[in-house]
Amino acid sequence: MSAAHGARLLAALLTLALWHTPAAGAAQSVSLQAALQPERLGSDTTIEFGFQIATARGRVPPPLTELDLSYPANIGLVTSGLGIQSCDAATLEAHGPEGCPADALMGHGRALVELAVGPEIITETGEITTWMGPIENGHLSLLFYANGETPVYAQPIFTGLILEAPPPYGGQLDTQIPVIGGLPGGPDAAVVRMRATIGPKDITYYKHRHGKTIAYQPRGLLLPPRCPHGGFPFAATFAFLDGTHTSAHTTVPCPTR
Repeated sequence: MSAAHGARLLAALLTLALWHTPAAGAAQSVSLQAALQPERLGSDTTIEFGFQIATARGRVPPPLTELDLSYPANIGLVTSGLGIQSCDAATLEAHGPEGCPADALMGHGRALVELAVGPEIITETGEITTWMGPIENGHLSLLFYANGETPVYAQPIFTGLILEAPPPYGGQLDTQIPVIGGLPGGPDAAVVRMRATIGPKDITYYKHRHGKTIAYQPRGLLLPPRCPHGGFPFAATFAFLDGTHTSAHTTVPCPTR
């Protein structure tokens, strides 16, 4: 092999390696949104939360693998009247939401997924339902069921545990997000936007009384009688498949009197 041919081969190999290796230090930014609907102190409410992930140059971000959401203190999740029954991941996987009891439903949402196919970015929107899961090691758990059909047919299930959190937060929803496979031989899909609720909004439960089935709206998460100084704080940390992490914060302002 001549020196010139060897130099050309080395250059080609380096070019190929750079083409297939993610850019070192590539970062993504995340914005966090939160709302309380309705926001009436001392009354029941629904938590609405969401996020959006963006990267430089409009590329698809690495797949999200973990989301830890910290929510305000003194919000009565345990005493909310929600999730009086539970569902499990095996039932969701085998039968979908139709297999879970209606009284285990905790909320609704939507997620946007991006997938790189050559130079193009394909998007897919999936519906999300949130369910009360089984108790795990003494902690409440939530199950997020996402339904996507095209271009990638997938029904991933995200499992979240309700854990303790330091002040000014009252708890943390620690959610593990499975990697969503893309098209055969292509890169994995990435969740880039999500919006979800935990609360009675658009939820119907059923109870039996005197031989009749009665539909009703469950109570919500109880807001404290006083607003924390500066408003209701939310924070989230995000972990990605490439080992990077980022965080975001937001606050729901105190309601006007």
